[in-house]
Amino acid sequence: MRTTLWTQNLFRRKMESVILCITVILFSCFLFGACKNSNAEVKKIKDLEFTVVQDADVPEELMKIIEQKKEQPFEFSYTDSEYLYIAIGYGQQNTGGYSITVDDLFLTKNAIYVDTTLMGPKKNEVVTQALTYPYIVIKLERMDKSVVFE
Repeated sequence: MRTTLWTQNLFRRKMESVILCITVILFSCFLFGACKNSNAEVKKIKDLEFTVVQDADVPEELMKIIEQKKEQPFEFSYTDSEYLYIAIGYGQQNTGGYSITVDDLFLTKNAIYVDTTLMGPKKNEVVTQALTYPYIVIKLERMDKSVVFE
């Protein structure tokens, strides 16, 4: 009987230790997670000048990539010897009448940030009844920076 009581006390102490360790680990994760600066503040250096490229002026190699990806939403950058191109597509849409606006395009210390919006057809607007694949190609001076899509 005495051995059984001693074993129960030992088991209870081990369980209390395990529960305490788990509690400390969970609390630490919560504490360090809360202190983490999620998506550190982006400090804009300057707005960037850009041109929206018409289909006829898109480099051939870039257009091939867009054609391959156009059915699904996509975001990527492409560079040639002179320019940086940013391509953003919104995938297959059931009608025409869509347009894309560039809401923001700016430089930070480490990257180029771009934000666009897909604008749908207006109510009661007559639109093409066909599948469309709206995308935009933005051209800017070549820079060796990564592109962040917002």
